[in-house]
Amino acid sequence: MDSYLKHYINGKWVDSIGGKRHEVISPSTEEPCTEITLGTQADVDAAVAAAKEAFKTFSQTSREERLALMGRIIEEYKKRIPDFAQSMANEMGAPVSFATMAQAPAGLGGFLGTMPALEQFSFKEQVGANTVVYEPIGVVGLITPWNWPLNQIALKVAPCIAAGNTMVLKPSEECPGNAAIFAEVMDAAGVPPGVFNLVQGDGVTVGAAISAHPDIDMVSFTGSTRAGILVAKAAADTVKRVHQELGGKSPNLVLPDADFATVLPPTVQGVLINSGQSCIAPTRILVHKDREAEAAGFVKAMFEGTQVGDPLQEGGHIGPVVNKAQYEKIQGLIQSAIDEGATLETGGTDRPSNVNRGYYIKPTVFSGVTPNMRIAKEEVFGPVATIMAYDDLDQAIEVANDTEYGLSAVISGDPAKAATVAPKLRAGMVAINNWGPAPGAPFGGYKQSGNGREAGLFGLKDFMEIKAISGLPA
Repeated sequence: MDSYLKHYINGKWVDSIGGKRHEVISPSTEEPCTEITLGTQADVDAAVAAAKEAFKTFSQTSREERLALMGRIIEEYKKRIPDFAQSMANEMGAPVSFATMAQAPAGLGGFLGTMPALEQFSFKEQVGANTVVYEPIGVVGLITPWNWPLNQIALKVAPCIAAGNTMVLKPSEECPGNAAIFAEVMDAAGVPPGVFNLVQGDGVTVGAAISAHPDIDMVSFTGSTRAGILVAKAAADTVKRVHQELGGKSPNLVLPDADFATVLPPTVQGVLINSGQSCIAPTRILVHKDREAEAAGFVKAMFEGTQVGDPLQEGGHIGPVVNKAQYEKIQGLIQSAIDEGATLETGGTDRPSNVNRGYYIKPTVFSGVTPNMRIAKEEVFGPVATIMAYDDLDQAIEVANDTEYGLSAVISGDPAKAATVAPKLRAGMVAINNWGPAPGAPFGGYKQSGNGREAGLFGLKDFMEIKAISGLPA
């Protein structure tokens, strides 16, 4: 069992102040695979004090110094990709091949996308007679999820460093090992003491302490909308900036004349990749009513061709979902669709036949889904696709927007025709014949999918303060 019982505070690995031991359960074996110490308010206080002190000097570093530091982080990070992959395979069930090719490199992308933004960034601009400057915001609390853990850590840590901020990170207690390895990377890269601090823990203690802490100037949270609301409420008393990337229920609007064989594989795979545990997974597949049966057959074949298996084995299969609670939630949503009259095309409840333990979900497809069904409204976070029929494009757009979320949307079909649909979709990101985030583009959503943006220039700006100076000499 991997053991990460210490926090990383002020450049050192330190014992918790009163924390308790916590075991992470492997979703493939249902047995403990990692142990950490759940932190306390006192641990957060120590980390914040270190970050506050380090801010005095780190905030004054130059662009060149920060670029050089990120370059060193990238080089150290590359050395640990096998360790990252093994840890994620154990703790959250990402197959080791996928973790090596996608999950771990996604974290690199956060730094590689931020560096050119920093290189080109104008920290000062003239607006009429006034000078507007961008400055570090201060100490930033970072609360990150388990589903794309390194990606979300990097999308917060990289702009913090680029802006000149210091930080306290609380990763998910469901998948903490990669964050501990990331702290080792930061240490090896020579990040100054106190600039980056890691406190392991749960949301109700460490997450709440970070959100409410009077010496934290901004909290950046990625996770469920439910948890994001709690973070915002905890942060309200100190009027700190709250930056959030929350839930999603993304549509895949398939244009009436789309060539399924060309456009559906690259978009529908977003429901299968990472076992469907992506906030931008385009699970609501909207097709013209005359082609619903054709679409159901095509998607069914894709899902039945997807293998499920041990995440510690190399290969192109998908693994389990992260834990028992998620497994039971997904099973409940599948059963609700059956009970509410949707047509089960493939998959269903219970485990795949080739496994007898672990939190594995059968790749599942429903057709005949209507907007009022639970499975059409709630975020499933598993390899489950729903096919919904529309009469015309106006209705398709209305159904696509009929959600409390607005993180992302997909359009499958002729890009020229998609161009007229994209402006009508209420989502922070619209991908045409693709499902993933575009490199360098702002990542974030409308409505209950959050506030603010991550990645590239827009992510950098969101981690900075804006100061107006008037009356300077000409």
